[in-house]
Amino acid sequence: MKSSIRSIVDINMTANGFSSSIVLVVGEDHYVDAKSILGLSMTLYRDQTYRLYIHGPDEAEAKAAMLDVFARHHLQAELVVKPS
Repeated sequence: MKSSIRSIVDINMTANGFSSSIVLVVGEDHYVDAKSILGLSMTLYRDQTYRLYIHGPDEAEAKAAMLDVFARHHLQAELVVKPS
């Protein structure tokens, strides 16, 4: 089932509040910039699990905010942690 416009806008606005790079990965090889509303509108479905790659100067705050906005819209997202 396609996600609502409200969830797409909320995710996009949340992502755009950070300077960090925020990329969603859907399936094996479909990458979407979370700051692109067009990319999100073609990608977000409720029955998917999304992998979030977030890196940049405010990544800690961005990670928390992105997980929160996905949870509020009942979308499954998991953070991909860079190996140390």
